[in-house]
Amino acid sequence: MLDGETFTDLAVDQVVALCPMTLITIGHRTTYHYAEPVTLGPHRMMLRPRESRDVHLLSHDLVIEPAADISWTSDVAGNAIATATFSNATDTLTIDSISTVRLYADQWPVFDIAASAISYPFAYAPDERADLGALAIPGYVDDAGRLAAWTRAFILGNSTDTLSLLKDISNGIASSIFYQSREDEGTQGPLETLDRGWGSCRDLALLFVEAVRTLGIGARIVSGYLHDADGQQVGSAGAGSTHAWAEIFLPGAGWITFDPTNRSVGGFNLIPVAVARDIRQVVPVAGSFTGRGPAFLEVSVSLCAS
Repeated sequence: MLDGETFTDLAVDQVVALCPMTLITIGHRTTYHYAEPVTLGPHRMMLRPRESRDVHLLSHDLVIEPAADISWTSDVAGNAIATATFSNATDTLTIDSISTVRLYADQWPVFDIAASAISYPFAYAPDERADLGALAIPGYVDDAGRLAAWTRAFILGNSTDTLSLLKDISNGIASSIFYQSREDEGTQGPLETLDRGWGSCRDLALLFVEAVRTLGIGARIVSGYLHDADGQQVGSAGAGSTHAWAEIFLPGAGWITFDPTNRSVGGFNLIPVAVARDIRQVVPVAGSFTGRGPAFLEVSVSLCAS
């Protein structure tokens, strides 16, 4: 998802019982305007939040104008995929995704990392290594090994605390790469981000994922929403925004959330929609049309919490 798409009208009432809980309703509207009526091809949508121990999805509705037939499936990562097919020509396409979720994530999580992985370097078990596969291998060409060299500068010795190393890499990205919102589609390659010294949240997330993969550590990209109750988060224009971050797999602890844009660990303010090997696999809306003239895209996101 593009960063900088704004949540509005957020009111937060944090309820603390046995664990923190926040009830959030998200309205995500995507609108395409065409110069003249066009014929729409199938549109693939990744808009339904992912459920987990920390995120409970209470409801999700998808409303599309003009009317469309919607079918649901899932991809290899278990993301929910909706496909819309259309019968009528139109000069406007509007997609409304309305979700209600409960967040239970701890703001200060403790990770039960297995003894075998507390210090880096460590080795995954054979089954873990096989299942991680490409998630533990860099996906971008770096013949000179520049990214690997940059990453290894964070290793302090022959035996480095793994979690501290990952935090240092994430913080190093936040310190050396200036955040800049980009509304254009696509993502910079990791070396491009290093060379430019700036990038969007998805650029920073991709750089972090590729960096830790040079160390043989499994990582994946996450796309979703940033819940910004205090208006203090980087990459948020208001009370929250669409956002991209990373998850790292460590034995014992499982998938750990890292947000290099905000130097944060844990997902207490993040609502995932899709996870993937590469950022290009988590585009929220993708489709085609047949007709003349350009298309103009508008995206708005509203969030209410209680």
